[in-house]
Amino acid sequence: QVQLVESGGGLVQAGGSLRLSCAASGRAFSSYTMGWFRQAPGKERQFVSAITWNSASTYYAASVKGRFTVSRDNAKNRVYLQMNSLKPEDTAVYYCAADMNVKVGGPTTAQAIRYDNWGQGTQVTVSS
Repeated sequence: QVQLVESGGGLVQAGGSLRLSCAASGRAFSSYTMGWFRQAPGKERQFVSAITWNSASTYYAASVKGRFTVSRDNAKNRVYLQMNSLKPEDTAVYYCAADMNVKVGGPTTAQAIRYDNWGQGTQVTVSS
């Protein structure tokens, strides 16, 4: 098991940027596929991005591709989500998730139910 804590959310104007961070504690962080999801009020949790344990592969939802960048630093037990050109529709609570068995780019990458470990979330609000 790994414990996850997100930070870096906040209020930003449309077109602005934020960098989310997810700090992990526990065993074998470098063995986990890491994912980012988001959930807006009244909506289902939505996949945003994922990265393999060794950063060799990344995967993005179509809605964020070209604007968001996922990265990780296994030495610091952290994963990041750089969000640029933010839009009001990006407003949501953002969660990081971890799982050892999710294959990035495969059919389970975007399925929240496949991830066993979750953080508490950080709010991102983009004003128009």
